[in-house]
Amino acid sequence: MMKLAVFASLVGSAAAFAPASTGKAGTALSAEMSKAMPFLTAPTNLDGYVGGVGFDPLGFSDNFDPKWLVESEIKHGRVAMLAAAGFMASQFVNFPMYADMHVDDSNLAPQVVGVSAMLQIVCAAGIEEWRTNNGNVTMETMFANQDRAPGALGFDPMGMMKGKSEAEINDLKLKEIKNGRLAMLAIGGMIHHNFVTGDALF
Repeated sequence: MMKLAVFASLVGSAAAFAPASTGKAGTALSAEMSKAMPFLTAPTNLDGYVGGVGFDPLGFSDNFDPKWLVESEIKHGRVAMLAAAGFMASQFVNFPMYADMHVDDSNLAPQVVGVSAMLQIVCAAGIEEWRTNNGNVTMETMFANQDRAPGALGFDPMGMMKGKSEAEINDLKLKEIKNGRLAMLAIGGMIHHNFVTGDALF
């Protein structure tokens, strides 16, 4: 009886060191990790998009249409590139109709030109959004045409896309996305610089 008890205790002790069942953990370990955030798994819904590096820490692509998210990033990047250039230029250059309203701190420009001028920008942006999407401006309807690629609005006045291979076009798209991402950080930094210091940018 004593031998049986000792044997049972040894088996129980050995079981404590036995490898646990992998199950779901094994599946998680085999998942591809994000390039941007190597400690998180890569979001599968963003595979195949130009500029995708697996950055989706909050899981937006699991809850929203990835095409809509990609187009949102592209559009915000485009606006930020214009904003960053305008923020710097407005310290030195004024439109003729605003020649007597110059301010060095570009953060003050909206209140100097007034609400009507700012509403003109908002209205123009809304009309252009409506026009380029044929009236489909909601998240549910914007990509009713499944063939429409995010950010492709047919705007190429300099013909930079003409005669290019798919790889060359994707390279141009990648450059636009990366410059847009940088510009979003840049305009945020410029605004906060002026706000915190109370001084003009230059």
